[in-house]
Amino acid sequence: MQHFLKRPLLALGGALALSTLAMVPAVHAETVKVTFVGVGDIYDFEGAGDRGGFARLNAVAKAEKANNPNTIYVFDGDMISPSLLSGLDKGANTIDLTNVVPFDLAVPGNHEFDFGPDVFMQRVKQSKYPWAAINIQGPDGKPVEGVGHDTVMKEVGGLKIALVPVALDETTVLATTKDWQFTPSVATALDAAQKARSDGADLVVAVTHTDHAGDDALTSSHLFDVVISGHDHDVRTTYDGVSAYVETSTEADYLPVLDVNVNVEEKDGKRSLSWTPDFRFIDTASVERDPDTQAVVEKLKTNLSAELDVEIGKTSVPLDSRRNIVRLQESAIGDIIADAMKGANGADIAITNGGGIRGDKEYPAGTTLTRRDVFTELPFGNVTVVTQLSGQAVKDALENGFSKIETGEGRFPQVSGLKVTVDRTKAAGARVVSVEVNGAPLDPAKTYTVATNDYMLGGGDGYTALGTGKVMINASAGNLMASDVMNYIQAAKTIDTTVGDRIVFVK
Repeated sequence: MQHFLKRPLLALGGALALSTLAMVPAVHAETVKVTFVGVGDIYDFEGAGDRGGFARLNAVAKAEKANNPNTIYVFDGDMISPSLLSGLDKGANTIDLTNVVPFDLAVPGNHEFDFGPDVFMQRVKQSKYPWAAINIQGPDGKPVEGVGHDTVMKEVGGLKIALVPVALDETTVLATTKDWQFTPSVATALDAAQKARSDGADLVVAVTHTDHAGDDALTSSHLFDVVISGHDHDVRTTYDGVSAYVETSTEADYLPVLDVNVNVEEKDGKRSLSWTPDFRFIDTASVERDPDTQAVVEKLKTNLSAELDVEIGKTSVPLDSRRNIVRLQESAIGDIIADAMKGANGADIAITNGGGIRGDKEYPAGTTLTRRDVFTELPFGNVTVVTQLSGQAVKDALENGFSKIETGEGRFPQVSGLKVTVDRTKAAGARVVSVEVNGAPLDPAKTYTVATNDYMLGGGDGYTALGTGKVMINASAGNLMASDVMNYIQAAKTIDTTVGDRIVFVK
């Protein structure tokens, strides 16, 4: 009897449970981990020292893809130039090396245009991955064929992820873009983010080559879930509870990897998402080189050595091409380069930008100099050009050169045939106190023959004043700057140039 009574009670309980379940909304939840690997500002095919280089980078990219199929691998600008090898092959080596492990998306940095848009487009065609930037337009204001102009929507782990590719709008000043147009980086990106969200993106990610100010504006807008950026050469991450930000270092020395853990919940047919970031940092000193990539590297090394390991002279004095020297003060190596440009072309004066000197190293007295050293210092493949300018235009050019000393920009001038007195306490544009040309005061109305490089003649680094004269030797007729310098060293046999009084700062 007891047994008989229990069964109806159990049945009744089951009925009640079913009734209760029918009242509870159906809920489905899952977590999807998406891994973002970004890299930018990588130039040296081999890497310097115990870190960096494309073989270690590709090893990391392969490992991350193997560990998580939901991995997005992006390039955020700057590799085609500058480097020793790029000075010879105009960056073709960087594409060969990255084709081993292709990017999901590549955004051009300003250095992608150091050799001009035509060379950049050759590299795009060589690439086994897509290039894109929503803010680049051709001369006609239309998208450039072969360079994506739209947000890239990817389906990853059931998520719709919008990748918004953004180039640096200052590229027109920092590189040779000819008549290509770059719309404002931040404003264009914000508009694209809003559209991507309205188009149903679950995550909106900026892949951008912008400076810190631009990065901060994109992140603080909270229109992006993730911002992955290059250009400033830092390892930098932030998360404010809404948006995560990664600055991807330089030369692949340290690789910040971002795992985004996305919780997806469906309730009554409605879908909601929440996510948390997990930042990881990979010191590539601990990474074994990818053998497939290293095989390419070894071939490049062999070919390069035959071309470059040729002695051209010696220096009896120390030389210093470190970044904080050539961008902030007169340097002996800057003097040598400017003297070579001036002498080879019979100019009255020479002006070249400190940012074009890239070796970032010291040469002790007694060092034997090679072709490799010169190409390491001058990797951009720039040509020496000659123009006739008024004295006023020369002064205007120098004012531009000293206008951003505070931030150590590459426009700082290294000169020959000039003595310039500068007051750093004055406002930009009014810092040049006096100028002498080969011992005589600068005459604003007089015409001077000026040797410079083709990048600066085209207005690069803000040197628009250099383009106001009559060009005597253009880029098609000029010599490589590196050739002028090598010929100068070979003729001198021993370099003994020391820092003098070409640039004097008022105390």
